[in-house]
Amino acid sequence: MATSTAPSALSFPPATFAKISPAPYLLAHLSPTSSSASPTRPSGRSPQECRSPSVNTGSLTHANGSAVVRLGDSAVVCGVRAEVLRTSDIPHPYRGPDDSRREIEELGLLVPNIELSTGCSPGFLPGNAPGTLAQSLTQRLLSLLHLSKLVDVEDLKVKYQPPETEDDIPDAPPELQTKAYWVLYIDLLVISLDGNPFDAAWGAVLAALSDTKLPKAWWDADREAVLCSDQLSDAKALTLGNIPASLTFAVFTTAAPQKRPEDAKNWVLADPDGFEEELCNESITIVATETSILRIEKRGGGVVGREGMRELVAHTQSRLGNWKQALNQQQR
Repeated sequence: MATSTAPSALSFPPATFAKISPAPYLLAHLSPTSSSASPTRPSGRSPQECRSPSVNTGSLTHANGSAVVRLGDSAVVCGVRAEVLRTSDIPHPYRGPDDSRREIEELGLLVPNIELSTGCSPGFLPGNAPGTLAQSLTQRLLSLLHLSKLVDVEDLKVKYQPPETEDDIPDAPPELQTKAYWVLYIDLLVISLDGNPFDAAWGAVLAALSDTKLPKAWWDADREAVLCSDQLSDAKALTLGNIPASLTFAVFTTAAPQKRPEDAKNWVLADPDGFEEELCNESITIVATETSILRIEKRGGGVVGREGMRELVAHTQSRLGNWKQALNQQQR
């Protein structure tokens, strides 16, 4: 007599499970059934673990500075191109106080622009009009460049010392004149997007500016023009200020509309990838140096309070060491 066998249990590979039920899939990793198991994410990282940045500078031969930065599967190319702007061509020359940030901002000497390339993620298809994400990222980068005072305006000035004349006061030579400025066009291209585009873009800006060298330039009074040396040995690197780190967090919660908020469980995920971003309704981006907080951006939700924010700030400041290490390895 033939014996019947029990049907095998229906099972799916992890990738299929993640597409069919993404929220339960993430929850199964963050809240394992075994009490001895630690919360992990589908990528294998712990909730507070960030992806290690990978930096490669000098990637573009026709730019004054360039870099390729990777955060996991997110990759951004950044190129810095310098152009001369004569003060005589500025409609409203800067006449304010001696403030590097205000002078750069009012004259528009830093011009970032970011593009999300076709195919960088499933959401960017050929033929689609530019979305709001690229515009938002560009504006955030521009605001942070001004706020951080990363670039010193003195590095961007082309000065001229007029010769002394008989009409000059003795022992008082003519003052230095600013005849032109360098305008830095900072172009970024996201070639692969797997979450957290702002941190990757800001890291690419830092790496490209640290690689930027400006030609030796001077004002020729006879020609009334700015001349530049074609010798690479005469080029001068930018003197960057205190480098800030940016770190984005996303909050995953199990709260349902019919449940009480106090019954919900929440996890704060550092440096979220694309899969995690789609499942989180609250995000926080913190930009900080070793000694100060430059910016806190919070969107959606209300899980992270004041105490939680202090922990995230400390985590962001500790993240600064990873970026500095990656940048220093390229400068050796």
